[in-house]
Amino acid sequence: MLYYLFEYLEKTYQLTGASVFQFISFRAALAVIVSLLISMIFGKHIINYLRKKQIGETVRDLGLDGQKEKQGTPTMGGIIIIIATLIPVLLFARLDNVYVLLLIVTTVWMGAIGFLDDYIKKFKNNKEGLKGRFKVLGQVGLGIIVGTVLYFNENVTIKEQIPVQIQTGMVSNNSSMLLFHNPATKEFYPETKSTKTTIPFLKNNEFDYADVLTFFNEDWGKYAWIIFIPIVIFIITAVSNGANLTDGIDGLAAGTSVISVIVLGLFTWVSGNIIFSEYLNIMYIPRIGEMTIFVGAFVGALIGFLWYNTFPAQVFMGDTGSLTIGGIIAVIAIAVRKELLIPILCGIFLAENLSVVLQVSYFKYTKKKYGEGKRIFLMAPLHHHYQKKGMHESKIVNRFWIVAIMLAVLTLVTLKLR
Repeated sequence: MLYYLFEYLEKTYQLTGASVFQFISFRAALAVIVSLLISMIFGKHIINYLRKKQIGETVRDLGLDGQKEKQGTPTMGGIIIIIATLIPVLLFARLDNVYVLLLIVTTVWMGAIGFLDDYIKKFKNNKEGLKGRFKVLGQVGLGIIVGTVLYFNENVTIKEQIPVQIQTGMVSNNSSMLLFHNPATKEFYPETKSTKTTIPFLKNNEFDYADVLTFFNEDWGKYAWIIFIPIVIFIITAVSNGANLTDGIDGLAAGTSVISVIVLGLFTWVSGNIIFSEYLNIMYIPRIGEMTIFVGAFVGALIGFLWYNTFPAQVFMGDTGSLTIGGIIAVIAIAVRKELLIPILCGIFLAENLSVVLQVSYFKYTKKKYGEGKRIFLMAPLHHHYQKKGMHESKIVNRFWIVAIMLAVLTLVTLKLR
């Protein structure tokens, strides 16, 4: 909203300094600061309210050290993250941007699913919460919305690599084509619809989902949504569930998410800047830069939440927070066309997911074959395995953060390591 206000003041009254709101970096910095203040200042009041209403965590006895002390700790703290993210976005971002709107929908959608799950657990005295099939149905629903918008919306485009010639103010052979001017090279590039994405570590690293179909028949390229939308659904479901499983000890999910989101923020900024994208030889995505404001707000909200969530936690995010975090990370990665980097960037989520899948699968297999189920890990998800080995949860969290930082650096290296 403030973007439009200052734009009006600049155009109408030539207000000095109003033009600073045109800069994405300035608004992103404001979003970080405001979201951080909201989550830290108002977060305390929300925690006190949750404690007053006795909305506390019910801890199952898993034989882990420190479990009993967590009993009654306020949960559903993901509300803090959601509020602290959305308010700065509404204040500083352009609300006519398709990517920003998509992230707002993702935040509200996944937040609602997580809130409903936490609500059933706390107020309906149902420890299982929302049934798994309904969670998956909600994730699939969001995947369909995101996939459909990214595929069909006319504002979701990329810049072609081959410049076009300008003749008498028109584009030769196609005067209606939208153009982007690169001030560094003085060339004009066409903007086109595409299902291209980026493959890490390869020199010619662009892959088009449509190629899967055109391999069989050239005319089938127009049906690329049959491939693209299911992939979007899978990624959103996998990442949101991974974040949900990671949220098992104090500060783990929020801390690792901050690291991943900062990297994605850098990708959105350089991918939305025609000069830097040209310099780094990466895909330029028109209008994607505006998403940096959302990322900034999200980073500030997560850091502010960590103020109260690090050991010993004063509040837990619950599914309200963890499902929302995973959904947002997935949508940002897909929109910036870096979804194939998720296994590296979100390696902690992947490890937590795989540990559960492997544990359950191996247990069922050995039980069927030998009559007695065996386990790979002492307990799954993975962080509980280390707790069972006697490692303090603070040490586990710190080491997982270190691994997340290493994976983040490796992800950034893919910008040039090809």
